[in-house]
Amino acid sequence: MKSKRLTYNSELHSNHRKEWTTKELVYLCGVYNLDKKRDISIALERTENAILQKANDLRKQGYFDKYKEMYKYGN
Repeated sequence: MKSKRLTYNSELHSNHRKEWTTKELVYLCGVYNLDKKRDISIALERTENAILQKANDLRKQGYFDKYKEMYKYGN
């Protein structure tokens, strides 16, 4: 069975392999449990796999909740 995730498309994923900005990390963590991963992917112009991997990395490093809090107080 084929994956239902969006695969790399240069027109949709212009931030592919670029460094993540603080603003992107705050948005990612703030909406991660609220929005569909596909929607976050499109909003950040990154692949769904990149979204999932970055969220997992941030959790392992202990930064996910920090960025999530920044989102709450920034909006």
